[in-house]
Amino acid sequence: MTRTTARPAAPDVHALGEGPVWDPARQRLLWVDIVAGVVHEGALDAATGEITPTARHTFGTTVGAVAVAEDGELIVAEQAVLTRVDLAGRRTELARVLPPGRRSRLNDGAVDPAGRFLVGSLPQDDRQGEEVLVRLDGERVTVLDADLTVSNGLAWSPAGDVLYSVDTASGVVWARGYDPADGATGTREQAFTVTEGKPDGMCADAEGNLWVANWGLGRVEHRTPSGELLGTIETGAPHTSSVCFAGPALDTLVITTAVQGLTEPGPASGRLFTARADVPGLPLPYWRP
Repeated sequence: MTRTTARPAAPDVHALGEGPVWDPARQRLLWVDIVAGVVHEGALDAATGEITPTARHTFGTTVGAVAVAEDGELIVAEQAVLTRVDLAGRRTELARVLPPGRRSRLNDGAVDPAGRFLVGSLPQDDRQGEEVLVRLDGERVTVLDADLTVSNGLAWSPAGDVLYSVDTASGVVWARGYDPADGATGTREQAFTVTEGKPDGMCADAEGNLWVANWGLGRVEHRTPSGELLGTIETGAPHTSSVCFAGPALDTLVITTAVQGLTEPGPASGRLFTARADVPGLPLPYWRP
């Protein structure tokens, strides 16, 4: 098993940094600060691993996730709705996912191999087992799961025929068959359970293995689809929240962290980190509006 250490990539501190996404057409990185309600943009120096913030989009609610279309438009998961941000910055509500008054918010999201956007929710009270994972099919919201504790990271196999999804509070990483053509899914089965810390954001590499951020242990875990631990990347930030592959060669891991929930956050918490990967990541599909 390999163990490496990530390096701080930018000085800014985020309350709840999450959801990094690489946009290769514009060579830009996007990520969110959920509780601040901000979508950030930045430039990655692949040689040094440094990230320079370049723009920000502020919303009046929490922002759980962001994805990008081929032309550069954004889809943003606000507290309860999905919002489109066009190239002029105009915002249009695409769909309401959570009903008014529900004590939940949208959380992590990702684009499937056919360009559809998936997003899940988490509770903001003590309810358990009522959170959803949904997919935006055109203008229609399709529910894939409705029994989750905290819907979180999403990733697909290299062929796009397996969807992996995280349920953080239970520590489970689920797997199910997935047909990219029509979005049909197979039976959801437990791929593996993380017993130390909690699995959070996730991405996949070109070999079909998973990189899972561990909230509580301050690291990203490199695992096989059955859960075998191949290595770790340590951040020094206990609440390590998500990870993606970035850079022209997709060989730089960008890692987000948070200060939320820490009574005495250290100097590493809430910052962005980068690390060199020895295997490239899978290219992320563009969202298709």
